[in-house]
Amino acid sequence: MQLDKIVRFHKAVGDTTRMRIIAVLKRGPLHGQAIAHKLGLKPPTITHHITKLREAGIIYPIRDGNSIYFYLDEPHLERLSKSILQLGEESVHPSAQVNSEEKLKLVKSFFSSDGKLVQLPAKEKKRVIVLAYMIQHLEKHRVYEEQEINAYIQRYHSDYATIRREWITHQFLYRDNNNYQLNPEEMWPASF
Repeated sequence: MQLDKIVRFHKAVGDTTRMRIIAVLKRGPLHGQAIAHKLGLKPPTITHHITKLREAGIIYPIRDGNSIYFYLDEPHLERLSKSILQLGEESVHPSAQVNSEEKLKLVKSFFSSDGKLVQLPAKEKKRVIVLAYMIQHLEKHRVYEEQEINAYIQRYHSDYATIRREWITHQFLYRDNNNYQLNPEEMWPASF
């Protein structure tokens, strides 16, 4: 499961009102006014929290006439709640394998003699190895501003936006607004 989905889920359930909504919907579907009445809250407050729960995939709406009923997606909620326990089971740290001669040879074939990336590999497996090679000098647990990440990437390639996007897409980096941090290595994609 992608790290951003896990984070979105935990942010969504990390709120008392949302947890109360989940508890109410566990008993059965309700429309927004009924949820507001049961929890003693105003409808706009419920609408805000319902939106967050929907974005995380915890609840889903079904229209019945003029009312929209919200249902708890229990199977999806169960998968999401267990996902944090599965971290590290799906993948292997790719840079641990980059040291083999074959992979170092592959990496060198995509870089010039001055260490600049000539081109990003078209094949996914090769691209992952090159991306892992380029990210290996970032510090774990450090939060980088976007300008710092861009400057780091420019050591290797002038198109920092593409490389940054690739790192996020392949789960090497996590982005929150304009701040970036390395994902746990267990979330990085497996190389060949």
